[in-house]
Amino acid sequence: MGPGDLAKALCGLPIKSYPEVLVGLEMPDDAGVYQLTPEIALVQTIDVITPVVDDPFAFGQVATANALSDVYAMGGKPVTAMSFVGFPSGKMEIESLRLIMEGALSKLDEAGCALVGGHSVKDDEIKFGLSVTGIIHPKKVLTKGGGQPGDKLILTKPLGTGILNTALKGGQLNEAGIGAVISQMIALNKTPAEIVDDLGAHAATDITGFGLIGHAAEMMTRNEVGFKLYWNQIPLMEGAERWAKAGLIPGGAYSNREYREDLLDPEFELDEWMLDVLFDPQTSGGLLIAAQEPVVEDMVSRIRAAGFPSAAIIGEVIADPKGRIIITE
Repeated sequence: MGPGDLAKALCGLPIKSYPEVLVGLEMPDDAGVYQLTPEIALVQTIDVITPVVDDPFAFGQVATANALSDVYAMGGKPVTAMSFVGFPSGKMEIESLRLIMEGALSKLDEAGCALVGGHSVKDDEIKFGLSVTGIIHPKKVLTKGGGQPGDKLILTKPLGTGILNTALKGGQLNEAGIGAVISQMIALNKTPAEIVDDLGAHAATDITGFGLIGHAAEMMTRNEVGFKLYWNQIPLMEGAERWAKAGLIPGGAYSNREYREDLLDPEFELDEWMLDVLFDPQTSGGLLIAAQEPVVEDMVSRIRAAGFPSAAIIGEVIADPKGRIIITE
């Protein structure tokens, strides 16, 4: 669902408060956090997607990496998962479902996360995802809203998966392009999250369906600060500019833009394709991290060395103007 419709659906719900809920619907984040003991809290999330690639094994990997990402964004360690699948039984070979599950298990094994159950329904369209539970120390929860003026903003993966997946569906990507977009989407945010935990950060989120601007806006508005983004430092996937200029834009980008474009204060004229990239809904995107300046260079260097070569400092947190995203060259 688009961010505007989702906000309307959740507005005014009678949410009861529980003292053990450290992060809940009163201030939604990437995952909910429930404290069990003085030293252990649960990090809980769910994510279900429709196929973005034709290969069922790869789709299982992508959906799993996407679901695990919310736990990593909160600073947690995924420990258990339950799967959800909608599958057109009788219309597709059941082997496709087996391959989806095999792909999912390969990523869960990489994460050290146990699959403990699941649920399935018969559906006209394939859907697959996971409910994931992680653990974290209650005092180490990393929320969206902790960014401080002077912090630098780090993005760990390049933008463009929504645009490239649209090109893929249109039969425009060659084998190399398909391989590149799949490789990015199946890359777990595990190691970057561990580096962030080691060096320390003030806030983080993962860039998924609301696009870079949508998720940046959530971080910014939580702490009454502003963001400045450096356009020329934002990493883009190979082909993202080309296909955006060709008009291969996913529908979600338009609803993202409609909801958040009024927050932008560009200091130069942004071409349409640039706006399309900034609002492009990502599948299993990277982490957006707000960290204090003394550690950011080391953080970026270590994340790049860990297999994320496009990681970059793309902006900074500013005190004023509050609630605005300035975009500079």
